[in-house]
Amino acid sequence: MSSIPTSGNSSLTLWQSLGRRSFGYWLIFPALFVILGLNLYPTIQGILTSFTNQSLIDPGHSVYVGLDNYLKLLKDPVFQVSLVHSLELTFFAVVLQVLLGLVMAHLLIQEVPGIHFFRSVAMITWVLPIIASVVMFRFMTLPNYGLINILLKDAGLGQVARNWFGDETYAFLLVLIMHLWRNVPFYSIAFMAAMQAIPADLYEAARIDGAGDWRQFWFITLPNLRYIILVMVVLHVTFTFNNFDFVYLSTGGGPVNATEVLPSYIYKQAWNGYALGYASAGGVIMLVILVVLVLICNKFIKGLSEQ
Repeated sequence: MSSIPTSGNSSLTLWQSLGRRSFGYWLIFPALFVILGLNLYPTIQGILTSFTNQSLIDPGHSVYVGLDNYLKLLKDPVFQVSLVHSLELTFFAVVLQVLLGLVMAHLLIQEVPGIHFFRSVAMITWVLPIIASVVMFRFMTLPNYGLINILLKDAGLGQVARNWFGDETYAFLLVLIMHLWRNVPFYSIAFMAAMQAIPADLYEAARIDGAGDWRQFWFITLPNLRYIILVMVVLHVTFTFNNFDFVYLSTGGGPVNATEVLPSYIYKQAWNGYALGYASAGGVIMLVILVVLVLICNKFIKGLSEQ
């Protein structure tokens, strides 16, 4: 005959359950405290600073100015150009990285002689420090001694040679190419891993039904890659929109603001113009735009996960 639990046993079980849960919270509390300290406090401080005229010249003296910094930003033509460049760079870089990553992943997944070597070296461009990548591109595009101009002159196209990073027409394109050169291999390895997880039976059944390579890719490969594609898009929308290194190290935002993006513009306002409150307002606008973009992407991811 089973025993009936007493109220004392029931309350003891409840306390044991609560104790186990609280123990887990205490384990993650140190890491949570560090994360909040390193992220939440600077974010709140930056938002508060954006409503003041605080300057690095006299950081101890600041006056509340309300929305003046934001209104001034929105009227600044250089800020408007920087915002457009940031959005354009983010859009074209992420879209092209996804497309080229899919192509490269399809090539790397083929079982042909020597493919293991190419898979091994595919990530070299991504693991290189950004400064090394930028210096390499700058040397390749030097007006007189750069590899690109030397090859053009040897091919009889000397009239095409130019100072590529100093040309308003091509500087932004070169910044975009540097993003692709660095990140496409990372996309390809992620997509290749997801492709290898797709059951081979699906492709065999499709071939039996007469589906060609394109229909197999469209109806089998791509649907199974939707989730990883959206995750990669969310990550790289954040990385690209926030990227400061490529532009600042290669062109500094020039020539004539041709490559100016929000991170480099805000950096100059803070450290060259000493306008910390004004720069903080630009950072808050960047934060709002990023939150909106990430929420849109996460909505798509949530919809896919529920299918």
